[in-house]
Amino acid sequence: MNIFHPRVYVTLIALSLLLVVPVLSGSSFIYHIFVLLCIFAALSTAWNIVGGFAGQLSLGHAVFYGIGSYSAVLLMMRYGISPWIGMFVGMVIATLVSAIISYPCFRLRGPFFALATIAVLEVVRLVAINQTGFTGGAAGLAPPLKMGLEWMMVREKWIYLLIAFGFLLVTLIASQIIKNSRLGYYLVAVREREDAALAVGVSAVKVKLIAVMISAALTSAVGSFHGMYLGFIDPASAFSLELSIQIAMFALIGGLGTVFGPLVGTVLVLPVAELARGWLSGYGNGFHGLVYGVVLVIVVLTIPKGLVGRFGPTFARWIDALPGGKRQAPPPVEMNTMLKVTASPTKGEPILVANDLNLYFGGLHATNNVSLSLQEGEILGVIGPNGAGKTTVFNQLSGFLRPNSGEIKVRLANGSWVSPSNPVEFVHAGIGRTFQIAQPFADLTVLENIMLGAFMNTRVPSEAAKIARQVAQLTDLTPMLDTRAKNLTVGGMKRLEMARALATKPRVLLLDEVLAGLNPADVSKAIEIILRVRDSGVSVLMIEHIMQAVMELSDRVVVINSGSVLKEGAPREVVNDPRVIEAYLGKEYTHA
Repeated sequence: MNIFHPRVYVTLIALSLLLVVPVLSGSSFIYHIFVLLCIFAALSTAWNIVGGFAGQLSLGHAVFYGIGSYSAVLLMMRYGISPWIGMFVGMVIATLVSAIISYPCFRLRGPFFALATIAVLEVVRLVAINQTGFTGGAAGLAPPLKMGLEWMMVREKWIYLLIAFGFLLVTLIASQIIKNSRLGYYLVAVREREDAALAVGVSAVKVKLIAVMISAALTSAVGSFHGMYLGFIDPASAFSLELSIQIAMFALIGGLGTVFGPLVGTVLVLPVAELARGWLSGYGNGFHGLVYGVVLVIVVLTIPKGLVGRFGPTFARWIDALPGGKRQAPPPVEMNTMLKVTASPTKGEPILVANDLNLYFGGLHATNNVSLSLQEGEILGVIGPNGAGKTTVFNQLSGFLRPNSGEIKVRLANGSWVSPSNPVEFVHAGIGRTFQIAQPFADLTVLENIMLGAFMNTRVPSEAAKIARQVAQLTDLTPMLDTRAKNLTVGGMKRLEMARALATKPRVLLLDEVLAGLNPADVSKAIEIILRVRDSGVSVLMIEHIMQAVMELSDRVVVINSGSVLKEGAPREVVNDPRVIEAYLGKEYTHA
């Protein structure tokens, strides 16, 4: 973004209030509140990288906070090492621990992942309590009083505030960089539709692991400072489930998956809760928790996307309306380079080959010795009655199902053959696919959806956007680039899936009933696009029930029935075969 854009000025002014307000107040209590505000906003922003961007509800994040706190305090007490150095040691340990505990936990989905993180947190807390000789046990530890900035101990409150504000800035900048990077797009894709993410070459486990490692390192760093600021740590507070829930709640109230949502949620709730703790403590402990609960219930019921998620776009439009806020139009799209293809010397040779595929679902023999090949530069139609096993074969050809026996080979551009074993490897081998039921990333725009495919070949968002615009031109989506995918028609979603797959620059495109549910106008448009794709040098294998389209598009047709290849050949030859007619219409039609 342009550094002179009004959004930059508004952001800087809003952040500066975190420093200006306590300085103007001159109150030690206000300083304390704003130090806590910066600390908890930083913790919530760090958590949001994995909990918001990646959609992994981690309720055991205090493990990394506790590692940071204990690393800084223990190294200072036992070896006289500065907490600043201890902070970096804690970050390394937290990063390693996050990888060790997260990799197996990522196999779990939904509430089971959250429960697993809580279990890990509880185990670590109990270990810390029982290791009295090392951690001080339940009695906790108090670092020795060594005044000086190198020991994170000063008398001036404003220095604490500056340090806490620095940690907040670091987490916000890291969050902004991630959100606008390829990693950020990949995390959103995994959060929304993991299967669709796999289809554009995203390794879901890898990107989630990167996110949790970054989040753990930042959380540990903030924990080191907070432990020294408090002057006392113990397992109950350092490895606290309440802390994990609290920082997650701030992000939820402010807006999951947004950069400034955690900060807004913290600013809204934390001061009120702290004031309630002071004013209502005479009536009993826990009243600040009531404040948290009330605010959370109100926000979830009325603004499920959070404050920034709900009002952020409107506020951004107001800022853009200010002088200097007009967005620059993207450069005009040049003639689609995907259409500038010279004749391939290997045209007509096999590019995708399946030999004797057998797949069992329990006692069901889903595919029975299925063999087929797709030649470079052709459109191969795959037809068959409902339940014949077409999509099962299709999923094997794209890596989403692994056959019990048989082999799938793909010829690369250099002429060598590979046998991919998972969806990501298939995409890297040049196989793009769509889904029978469209799976767009609903909350992303058409442009952003296509960019997710383009990131296969570039890390730079501007280059991905350029590729996306070229593919949008090929698939007649240019007028809809700024439209949210969830607002598209069925025809638009089908074309979007084709565009997203084409953005990976595949040599083979697998289309699973891409014409199903379309009106005649959309069918005609889709047929034109498929022919354009073939003419651009991409070989096409398509499953389709609309026989008119199959006859018009296909160079060859393969018929699958009861999990086996029934017939293969030219379209007219295949559809006139008595066995094919019987499979589709029944025996009584074979002699009609």
